[in-house]
Amino acid sequence: MSDIAKLQNQILAAIDAADTPDTLEAVRIDALGKQGSVSALLKSLGQMSPEERQVQGPVINGLREAVTNGIAAKKAALETAILNQRLSTERLDLTLPAPEAPRGTVHPVSQVMDELAEIFADMGFAVAEGPEIEDNWHNFSALNIPETHPARAMHDTFYFPDQMALDGKKMLLRTHTSPVQIRTMTSQEPPIRIIAPGRVYRSDSDATHTPMFHQIEGLVIDKDIHLGHLKWTLETFLKAFFERDDVVLRLRPSYFPFTEPSVEVDVGYSVVKGKRVIGGSEGWMEVLGSGMVHRKVIEACGLDPDVWQGFAFGTGVDRLAMLKYGMDDLRAFFDGDNRWLQHYGFKALDVPTLSGGVGA
Repeated sequence: MSDIAKLQNQILAAIDAADTPDTLEAVRIDALGKQGSVSALLKSLGQMSPEERQVQGPVINGLREAVTNGIAAKKAALETAILNQRLSTERLDLTLPAPEAPRGTVHPVSQVMDELAEIFADMGFAVAEGPEIEDNWHNFSALNIPETHPARAMHDTFYFPDQMALDGKKMLLRTHTSPVQIRTMTSQEPPIRIIAPGRVYRSDSDATHTPMFHQIEGLVIDKDIHLGHLKWTLETFLKAFFERDDVVLRLRPSYFPFTEPSVEVDVGYSVVKGKRVIGGSEGWMEVLGSGMVHRKVIEACGLDPDVWQGFAFGTGVDRLAMLKYGMDDLRAFFDGDNRWLQHYGFKALDVPTLSGGVGA
């Protein structure tokens, strides 16, 4: 028997005797590792004459193939034996609680949107939506905002290029959700009770402003509507949203092109442990803009202002979330930081309801 045949028998015997993966790996290294016996024979082929290499090459390569196949077969057998042993000895206790799987969270803006929809639905308001890319008639002109008004300036509004104008109307990213009110008044008969939540865009950015933010506006068009209806609606809404009965409102005269009279709405707050908490009247904080819908806006929508009156209001959804849940930087809402979302986010099943509390 040749030396190569004897070496093959020795290695195959060692493979057959290996009873653990570690032992088998040691055999593999001794044979096929950089310093292994089979590897040494393969290296020696380079020092042989062509005639010797023609004779010894197939023999040595046959040795390597036999060893490689033997190790692969033994490894599969050992792994099967180990698995069978585990299956025969392990037991799964089905009564143990399953490990908690990673879960996402509902963004505070989405949660507050749902809370607002729940509150206003209880007061008979429907949810209305409109396009975020608007034309200047719906966004400005129909709302009694003149051509010279600062809100139309480039530093406040994101305009599209002139060549993208539609039917002669300049296109832009809506600066408020008020165009939804116009589209509703021109497409459905009064009485109207809607809220219009959604994304809006203005060229502004700091700790309390971002170029894109969320707004919700409300509109009521009916007969014999007056400022008292507006105050009751806002008071009822804010008490339900902040879940406090001691919410106090203060209405201050203001100016908006699309309402007359116009009022800013302040809500009273108290200082608790150095933080402002909505409720009481130690101080006042502005939270809403509102007023009676201007006659010119009603006329622009094809309605008779001597028959139909109404009120409108608007506020930032992000700002409401900050006030209710104690956030101090609006920019964090859009950073996508998972740590922030895990801290301030809501569980998917925490659906707000009036009976369970809109902030439950």
